[in-house]
Amino acid sequence: MEIKRDGYLNQLIRKQNNGLIKVITGIRRCGKSYLLNVLFYHHLLESGVEEDHIIRFAFDSADDLALIGENMIQMKKEKRGADPEKFMNYIHSKVTDEKMYYLLLDEIQMLDCFEAVMNGYLRKENMDVFVTGSNAYLLSKDIATEFAGRGDEVHMYPLSFAEFMSVYKGDQYEGLSEYMLYGGIPLVVLQEDDHDKTTTLQNLFQEIYISDITRRHKIRNTAELEDLLNIVSSSIGSLTNPEKLKNTFHSVKKSRITSHTISLYLSYFEDSFLIESAQRYDLKGKAYIETPKKYYFSDNGLRNARINFRQFEQPHVMENVIYNELRMRGYSVDVGVIPIVEKDSTGKVIRKQLEVDFVCNLGSLRYYIQSAFSLPDETKREQEIRPFRKIDDSFRKIIITKDIVKPFYDDYGILTMSIYDFLLDPFSL
Repeated sequence: MEIKRDGYLNQLIRKQNNGLIKVITGIRRCGKSYLLNVLFYHHLLESGVEEDHIIRFAFDSADDLALIGENMIQMKKEKRGADPEKFMNYIHSKVTDEKMYYLLLDEIQMLDCFEAVMNGYLRKENMDVFVTGSNAYLLSKDIATEFAGRGDEVHMYPLSFAEFMSVYKGDQYEGLSEYMLYGGIPLVVLQEDDHDKTTTLQNLFQEIYISDITRRHKIRNTAELEDLLNIVSSSIGSLTNPEKLKNTFHSVKKSRITSHTISLYLSYFEDSFLIESAQRYDLKGKAYIETPKKYYFSDNGLRNARINFRQFEQPHVMENVIYNELRMRGYSVDVGVIPIVEKDSTGKVIRKQLEVDFVCNLGSLRYYIQSAFSLPDETKREQEIRPFRKIDDSFRKIIITKDIVKPFYDDYGILTMSIYDFLLDPFSL
């Protein structure tokens, strides 16, 4: 069954022949290879590109490596990437005329000196290069350096809810429950049995994500790494920092792990695209607050599998779903902080901070969003809109709820919508 990823496909189509290296990044198994080698490949064929002018090569494929005289097992033993000279000779043998050739290269970080090789191909007028990579070494901030300012990133996530629903056989209400529980990794979504979904998620975590991180960063104490991952999994959407996490380790695990090591481990999780962090932003002071931060999983199924589906708190999981959807739509997302001063019932002056779940920016656009699992009464609604009323600007303010409601504006101009309308309509905001 084919899952359409039109948003990402259209990005690649728009970037064709732009003189840059198109780099598709994202967590392992989110669909990068399928996007490049199936969806985009068929687009090229359908648009008239001759098949022998599309060169596909996967550096994690034993069969493809054999084409250039490389052996995957030998490479692993010698702890090296594929030989660039062998690869360049192979490409040279495939390019036989001056027409445009499209290089579709999978897991490019497994090629030694890949930056120099790719930059060399960009100097050829009949080469258009598209590559995938699974770790943050290929993030946009590094592309600018490694590819001499000639990298163009397309960051890919697991399936959005709309993409998930394109292949789900039930209604949107059952679908959201399934999506919140098992996530959007295509390999998992396409499985029918709940036991198979659970097993696949747990295997992916242990055999791919944890293995990748420990191998790449040469981590010896994997127990502490996994304990930290468990703690982060249990506290999605909660404010935390390395010092607070260190204290948890000291008191609960009797561990001597340092806050510096915890910071490193958190950066490794982000590098592998397992999690993302949202910084706090002072909406009055117009400044970022370095710590604490909130962490969200790129896929809820992986998060739930990590803690054996024991802590399925729907409000927190829904918040994670909303965060991911905003990131998929291209927004930068912060946590809004509003310092206020008020008097308590005794007249004593107290200082406190109100929080806006998400402050979303894209160019000149900005939205303030609260995630409210349910709004059973006016008291709960007043609690959710209180931070909005302390914000002194005219950007749109939105409450997203799991309640079944038609979108409506209240007397303060605050929009309330259901999560179904938000997730299924790309223009809902």
